[in-house]
Amino acid sequence: MNKKEILEIDKKYIWHPFTQQSDYEDYDPPVIVRGKNQFLYDVNGHKYYDTIASWWTSTIGHCNSKINKGIIKQLKLLDHVNFSGFTHPYAVELTREVVSLMPPGLSRVFFSDNGSTAVEAALKISFQYYKNKGIQGKTAFVKFKNAYHGDTIGAVSVGGIEGIHDVFNELQFKSYITEAPVCYQCRYRKSSYTFDAENTGCSFECFASIEKTIQENHEKIAAVIIEPLLQAAGKMSVYPKEYLQKLRCLTEKFNVLLIFDEVATGFGRVGTFFAMERACVTPDIITVSKGLTGGYLPLALTVCQESLYQSFHGMYNEGKTFLHGHSYTANPICCAAAIANLKEMRRLQLPQSKCSTIDYFQMKIRDFQQYDFIGDIRYIGLVGAVDIVKSRKSRHKFDDKERTGFKIYKESLKNNIVLRSLGDTVYWFLPFSMSIKDIDIIMERTLKSIRAVISDE
Repeated sequence: MNKKEILEIDKKYIWHPFTQQSDYEDYDPPVIVRGKNQFLYDVNGHKYYDTIASWWTSTIGHCNSKINKGIIKQLKLLDHVNFSGFTHPYAVELTREVVSLMPPGLSRVFFSDNGSTAVEAALKISFQYYKNKGIQGKTAFVKFKNAYHGDTIGAVSVGGIEGIHDVFNELQFKSYITEAPVCYQCRYRKSSYTFDAENTGCSFECFASIEKTIQENHEKIAAVIIEPLLQAAGKMSVYPKEYLQKLRCLTEKFNVLLIFDEVATGFGRVGTFFAMERACVTPDIITVSKGLTGGYLPLALTVCQESLYQSFHGMYNEGKTFLHGHSYTANPICCAAAIANLKEMRRLQLPQSKCSTIDYFQMKIRDFQQYDFIGDIRYIGLVGAVDIVKSRKSRHKFDDKERTGFKIYKESLKNNIVLRSLGDTVYWFLPFSMSIKDIDIIMERTLKSIRAVISDE
């Protein structure tokens, strides 16, 4: 099919995620037909820098030869088998790889399909854990404002982004919502910009909210779920590791489980393999997906403390079995992609070997502080974000109705770069295939895209 045929059928039949279709009635999205390393290629041969790693999934770049070979080899052996009552060496090998990356205690691995389903499993495990232990009443969860954990109803119930989750309020189960450590909006912050949130000058005044919630309701709370160090969909909000350390102490004190949603932060994104390493905190449960297969195929893991698993162990008639699963649980082809991805990351010594690239990337983001249309700057690892405003000096923001961020996204495509904004927050979520030269080009094109839109406002 040519481009015209593709777009005609697309607009007639396809319903895209997180997309208001009317936005594209008079505007054609790029038709992507190929990817290689950090680039996407459209049907006309134009190439774009994939600066958001295809929704934060691509770790080492598109169409990596080692991952390709791993998948091709697997296709000749086993496509799929029911994982209930069967096992296979590909899931076992992946489990061994993943557990070796975890801190002691996080040793039981439950397979699912994507970030949302990994979170669903974590919530149900937490809920049933207390039932199995004979502890009644712990049926609620604590969620944070600006949090995003997926789009299934359970994941939505522990999400807190206005405009995304509130339309489904009537379907959600009981959760206590608490203030998040949103440094870029914090009135106690003494630094001009968030940067890496390590020197904001605050005294963690925001922690009082979660502390009060748990102190008053711990007998009803099964678990707290949090995105460690980075609220990704929450406009790439970066916060200090000390918050997680204080939270771990609090949950242990009041017998509440702690879930780290590392779907976005895992596999080197924040400069360490997992965010929990950077914070020196071990949760009771961790969820991972996205970068697990290098962005190739849908696969997710919910990794639990051994003590949680043991609470489900018993005779079948005791009713402790975790009756949960998915048709494609531990799909061998997905496992093969994940194994090849992790081996390639180990061979390339990621993320440690990219320290100089990370430092350079963060330095280039800090350069944006010279512009009055930048409200805040923040970064962690190869993730960075800037808020676009009318004037930082006068504290004037753009009206949401102006859709400045969406205009910047469309302008960025003209400059062969993908800047899919979060509101008026422009962000980068770079794969490890990016070089320092690439970063220079990306920042130059980012600035060009922003200026083109700002001058028209």
